[in-house]
Amino acid sequence: MAHVQVILREDVDSLGHAGDLVRVKPGFARNFLIPQGKAIAATEASKRELEHQKRVIAEKIRRERELLEAERKKYDGVVVEIAAQAGEEGKLFGSVTSAQIAETLAGRGLEIDRRRLDLAEPIKSLGDHDVVVRLHRDVTATLKVKVVAAG
Repeated sequence: MAHVQVILREDVDSLGHAGDLVRVKPGFARNFLIPQGKAIAATEASKRELEHQKRVIAEKIRRERELLEAERKKYDGVVVEIAAQAGEEGKLFGSVTSAQIAETLAGRGLEIDRRRLDLAEPIKSLGDHDVVVRLHRDVTATLKVKVVAAG
């Protein structure tokens, strides 16, 4: 099946960054990228306009990064304590997931989407764990999750 070219208006995971000219399947472009405003069709006119778009997008990203740098300070160094059932050797019955961490942060007034919490794998032991908060591809914060035994 043929691919179509689109110009990304914002970063799309595993596809490209804002301003990139990429080839995707027609259904992906038609049903997701273009309706969501994440991309525009790459016609001859839009290809010529790509340089202007790149400057506009670069400015938008710069402003966004400045805002996120300020937001990063809210999350850096925050310690979140989560109680969980654990065995005698410190292993949890189950695990602590990014959804639980996000819920605990929301209880403290720090709203964050659970998908922004970068856990390589769920936390399955007691103790302190570092969790990366991915605010932007270049802006990350690190918070500590302290898992303690419940009861």
